Amino acid sequence: MTFKQLEIIEPILKAINEEGYTIPSPIQEEAIPLLLSKKDMMASAQTGTGKTAAFAIPILQNMTQSNNTKGIKALILTPTRELAMQIKESFDAYGRHLPLKTVVIYGGVKQKNQVLKLKRGADILVATPGRLLDLINQNIIKLSQVQYFVLDEADRMLDMGFIRDVKKVISLVPKQRQTMLFSATLPKSILNLASSILNDPSRIQITPEETTLEAIKQTAYYLKSGDKQDLLLHILKEQKNASVLVFSRTKRFANKIAKRLIENKVSAIAIHGNKSQSARTEALYKFKQKQVRVLVATDVASRGIDIDELSLVINYNLPDVPETYIHRIGRTGRANHKGEAISFICEEEYSLLKDIQKHIKMEIPVNK
Repeated sequence: MTFKQLEIIEPILKAINEEGYTIPSPIQEEAIPLLLSKKDMMASAQTGTGKTAAFAIPILQNMTQSNNTKGIKALILTPTRELAMQIKESFDAYGRHLPLKTVVIYGGVKQKNQVLKLKRGADILVATPGRLLDLINQNIIKLSQVQYFVLDEADRMLDMGFIRDVKKVISLVPKQRQTMLFSATLPKSILNLASSILNDPSRIQITPEETTLEAIKQTAYYLKSGDKQDLLLHILKEQKNASVLVFSRTKRFANKIAKRLIENKVSAIAIHGNKSQSARTEALYKFKQKQVRVLVATDVASRGIDIDELSLVINYNLPDVPETYIHRIGRTGRANHKGEAISFICEEEYSLLKDIQKHIKMEIPVNK
C-alpha cells in the first residue's frame, strides 16, 4: 500500500513525497480512508506510530474539497505546548501546497503574538485547553464553524486534570461535526468520554502495548537512593555516544540531576513545567540536534519529546502510575531502531515495580 493508493489529492501527495514518505504506517493506512469518508473514529495508538499524519492528511483534504466558509473549521485539542507545536508543524508540512492557514495557541507565553496570528485568519487551530478557553472568554476565538474536532492524547488530558476544560470546549463546538479521539491507553473514563462525544465511531487499535515493549530491552537495578547518581554517571560513561532521556519524578530532582551531570562534564539540560516555553523549546531543540547528550525530564514535559533515534531511557524514579512507565520507555525503540530502558529502584519503589510488571504482563530483569 502506498499513499497514492489511499486516493490522496495531488497537492498533499506532493508534500508527503517532499517529506520523504512513500508508504503509510499501519494507523495511517487504516485511519485515512475512514476519515476521508467523514466517519468518527476512536484510535488506541502509542506516540510514534504516525497518528498525527493519520488525522492531519484527511482533515486537510476534506477541508480543501468542501466549502470555503471563513473561520476556524478544524480544532485539534492537545495537552502540552510541545505536542501542539509538533502538530502545527505537521499541518504546515502536509498542507504546504494548500491555501489553508494553521495557527497554534498554548499557555506559558504572552498571548499577543498568538492573537495577531488569529486575527490574520485561521482555518485550522491547534490548542491546549487553558489558553483556548482564555481566548474564547475574551471573544477572540469562536468555534461555531468547526467541522472537524480532534481530541489528541485523551488519556494524558485526564492525567493532567484537563478533563473539565475538555468538556467545556466540546460543549462550544457544533454537534454536527466529525470527531476523532486518540489515546495511548483506553481506561474506562476515556471510553465513557468517547461514548458521549463520538457518533457511531470506527475503532482502531494499533501496536498493542506488549508489542511495543517487546522491542525494548528493559532492565532494573536495585540500589540505595543515594547511589542513583553514581550509577547514572557509570552508565553514561559506559554508553559514551548515546542520546539519553532521564525521567525524574519532581522538578527539583530534574534540576539536581542535570546539575550533577554538568559538574561531571556530561552535557545535560532539564525540562519541566516550571521552565518558560522558550527554555523548553530550546532544550528540546538542543537535544534533538545532539548539542546536548542528556535530557532530564518530568512526565508533564515528556509528551512532546518525539525523537526517532533515542537509544536509551532511564527511569531515575519510577512513576506512580504503570501506564506512565509505558509512555516513558516508548520514547525509545522507534522506527525500527533498537531501544533500551533502565530503571533505578530503591526500597520504597519495590511495590511500584510490581504494579508495572503486573500491568505490562512482563518480568523486568533485575540487577543488584
